[in-house]
Amino acid sequence: MNKFILTSLFLVLTILTLSAQENDSIPKAADSLDIDLKEKGIVVQDVVVNKRKVMNPLAPSKAAFYSAVLPGLGQIYNKRYWKVPIVYTVLGVGIYSYKFNDDFYDRFRTAFKRRQAGFTDDEFYDINGDNAEGADPDLDVDDLERQQENYQRDRDLALVITIAMYALNIIDANVDAHLKQFNVDEDLSFDIKPYLDLNPITKDPNYGVAFTIKF
Repeated sequence: MNKFILTSLFLVLTILTLSAQENDSIPKAADSLDIDLKEKGIVVQDVVVNKRKVMNPLAPSKAAFYSAVLPGLGQIYNKRYWKVPIVYTVLGVGIYSYKFNDDFYDRFRTAFKRRQAGFTDDEFYDINGDNAEGADPDLDVDDLERQQENYQRDRDLALVITIAMYALNIIDANVDAHLKQFNVDEDLSFDIKPYLDLNPITKDPNYGVAFTIKF
């Protein structure tokens, strides 16, 4: 009986010893493999830490607000400095075009009103100052009215375009702030799930496989 117990204990100790030696050999083998790879110029990275940028949900609203207060300020907030000259160039051209057409509209409107009142001393009656006394005016009443309408139309169009560019400046700052926080992480996941649905009219089952890609 004592021999049986001693034999059993010996076998258990032997098994435990062999298991411990086998477990110890695994990391040693891995370490030797790692050393061998490093000697060959191959770097083995054990752990990859995925660092993601901290998102600021208020950034798009701030960028839009800044651009609404002062055009181009939202682009500066987004660190898109190269867009600021474009914003001011576009808005500057729109404002200049509005002012240019508005000045000519006022001039032709004033001349049109004075001509209708019977005066002939407006700037468009004798543009070059070489008309003989009693000669026809260089621009008659119809010409003054037509030019007045043309400049009014161009002025209003310039105003609409300028307002649209101002709004586009705000939208650009908002969208750009959104895109800066867009997740471009390469950590993609692919999932396959069975799909089963029941047609509510015919009661026929629709089944298949659903592929889901998460990114």
